[in-house]
Amino acid sequence: MKRTIIDTENMELTEKVVSIKRVTKVVKGGRNMRFTALVVVGDGAGHVGAGLGKATEIPEAIRKGKEDAIKNMIKIALDENGSVTHDYVGKFGSAEVLLKRAPEGTGIIAGGPARNVCELAGIRNIRTKSLGSNNKQNVVLATIAGLGALKDPEEVAKLRGKTVEEILA
Repeated sequence: MKRTIIDTENMELTEKVVSIKRVTKVVKGGRNMRFTALVVVGDGAGHVGAGLGKATEIPEAIRKGKEDAIKNMIKIALDENGSVTHDYVGKFGSAEVLLKRAPEGTGIIAGGPARNVCELAGIRNIRTKSLGSNNKQNVVLATIAGLGALKDPEEVAKLRGKTVEEILA
């Protein structure tokens, strides 16, 4: 996956909390309660990121998750229909997410965690299917890994030494 530094200062970012889990650590004096928040942020124009925040209180965990998500933002290749440029299977751990290109008017056909990522990335038409694990964190990260691995036709043409028309034909 390509890592590019994205200037988030001028972006209008939207955040969505995918899940909040209460985590307990048993120690000598009793139980320590903490919260983990999985947060997805995006600008609706091809940039999206996910982060995990951990803290003793929920708002603090969400804030930390948002900061982590902003640090891990990626740029996504979209086509003229607001869909992905080609079909791809994103993988993270035992979770796999199939990302299928869709024509104009299809909308976002995706399950919970993958839908959040697609909406915040600015994708308007896509079909997805979660394969393997249904763990929310792994599904979100598999979706982002898949979207980050997508290439636009210009990039593929340059790599192959051909024109865009030859590749799309």
